[in-house]
Amino acid sequence: MIVAAAAPAPASGTDLVLRLSGVDKRFGKPPHVVQALHGVDLEVRRGRVTGLIGPDGAGKTTLMRIASGLLTPERGAVQALGFDAARQSLQVQSRVGYMPQRFGLYEDLSVQENLDLYADLQGVAPTARAPRYRELMHMTGLASFTRRLAGRLSGGMKQKLGLACTLVHPPELLLLDEPTVGVDPVSRRELWQIVYRLVREQSMTVLLSTAYLDEAERCAEVILLHEGRVLGHGAPGDFSQPLTGRSFRVTAPDIGKRALQARLGTKPGVVDAVIQGEHVRVVLDAGTAQHPNALPRDLPGATIKPVPPRFEDAFVTMIRGDRPGRPVEVPAMTGAANTDGTVIQVRHLDRRFGDFYAVRDLSFDVRRGEVFGLLGANGAGKSTTFRMLCGLLPASGGRLSVAGVDLRTASATARARIGYMSQKFSLYGNLSVHQNLRFFASAYGLTGRSHRQRIDAALTGFELEGYRDTESQTLPLGYKQRLALACALLHQPDILFLDEPTSGVDPLARREFWARIGALAEGGVTVLVTTHFMEEAEYCDRMAIMAAGRILALGTPEQIKARARGAAKPEPGEETTMEDAFIALIEAAKRQETQTDAA
Repeated sequence: MIVAAAAPAPASGTDLVLRLSGVDKRFGKPPHVVQALHGVDLEVRRGRVTGLIGPDGAGKTTLMRIASGLLTPERGAVQALGFDAARQSLQVQSRVGYMPQRFGLYEDLSVQENLDLYADLQGVAPTARAPRYRELMHMTGLASFTRRLAGRLSGGMKQKLGLACTLVHPPELLLLDEPTVGVDPVSRRELWQIVYRLVREQSMTVLLSTAYLDEAERCAEVILLHEGRVLGHGAPGDFSQPLTGRSFRVTAPDIGKRALQARLGTKPGVVDAVIQGEHVRVVLDAGTAQHPNALPRDLPGATIKPVPPRFEDAFVTMIRGDRPGRPVEVPAMTGAANTDGTVIQVRHLDRRFGDFYAVRDLSFDVRRGEVFGLLGANGAGKSTTFRMLCGLLPASGGRLSVAGVDLRTASATARARIGYMSQKFSLYGNLSVHQNLRFFASAYGLTGRSHRQRIDAALTGFELEGYRDTESQTLPLGYKQRLALACALLHQPDILFLDEPTSGVDPLARREFWARIGALAEGGVTVLVTTHFMEEAEYCDRMAIMAAGRILALGTPEQIKARARGAAKPEPGEETTMEDAFIALIEAAKRQETQTDAA
């Protein structure tokens, strides 16, 4: 196990913006008490971006709410901008901007009306509003949308409007709780540009929590939380440097990448194994790293190449320790093997809303046992396409076949062979885990022995037995995800639709989720997935990148990246990531559209 990064030297009085000393916070009553924070000591320095990183339930949101004066600790002291956050909460709140995960935009109000409302709430003088609005609209790129209803903005635009509302009264300390969850890579990059600009031009201090570990490497300092305790505090490189010599890239051309990952992930000495393009990135424990040539001996044609460690390697190693990953189990899917060849066929698909084309001239195929990704910026038409493929929305034109059934004439028949997991947790929160499983098993027409057996298999295979009688709304996010997937698979569908299934889920839960998806695909289940997390796109066999309702690129991850290299023009020898490729293709399409409009 690696040693936690050393905490930075104590800040001077003028350099210090936030200090927590011995902070404890609990929720609930005996015997159901949750220790959200336990003896937390940390300091946040002025004029920099500090990342707050940790798995689901680590205490990140609780810490932010305490720092903003919205919660009081049971023990310990909190100093924010020189004020006692518990005793002087109003003074703290007047100087701190806090943007929670679900920022309270009023969707029936326009962009301008939302700004006015938050200016009223924050006591901004009418004479100061116009120049502040102009600055914020220019910064966020929303100047052309002030009359649009907030509810009609894309996900990325909503996040930028939420940030603008938080900044109507310029804060000294800005707290951002996972601001980029559910936001496409282009909007995510734009949000980070805004954050950097605030720090650079206004000397603002930013404390930002995130589920994306590549974002941790953009921070000046990182605080790693786990189970309410601080495991480490320092520059991102301080965390990854101790893993030098322990991270490798393994390639085995005779073995599929999912099978290779599954085999490597449970080998002794392997702490982590994730798919990266056509390779598998492996992190070894300290002992095994001394003899890396021993790793691929039983893998035909395998090669292993050292690669620099990254923050995510350190995160997984610190949280998981030097224990290897465990093989996951999924219920046997007896129906999936009965189909062969192409199971989804889309030809010249259109969907109009009035005169507006949400989807236009889409054509692609998906084969049995394939993981197919549907990627695109917010508003690209992915959700509309998904709804048509699931038989929930009729097409305006074109042909659409799912599991051999024409959706225009027999959508109910097709839906019986489809499993669907939505982006938002959509099960019944006031029902227990077991009650939800029973309800969905009955809804799918399961009775008698098969009803009982499949519920038991779901409880065991998804490790939900310990939460059997727990209300689903109180489950940790990772377990909500398990339950949603278990319910979607009860009727053993041929095809599984996943709409941003890991949005906001921490990296360890994402690894477990994709291990299950890989096992399902290997068993013959066809998976269609949308995601904004570009490293997850590497798990897809093929993908389509959409923009403005059309397909920009279609192919394997490597083919997509190869096509984007010309548009991105990377430095010689520089590796193109999937996020680089996505942004390059989207921006190239925008440039072409601008040139066409100008002509």
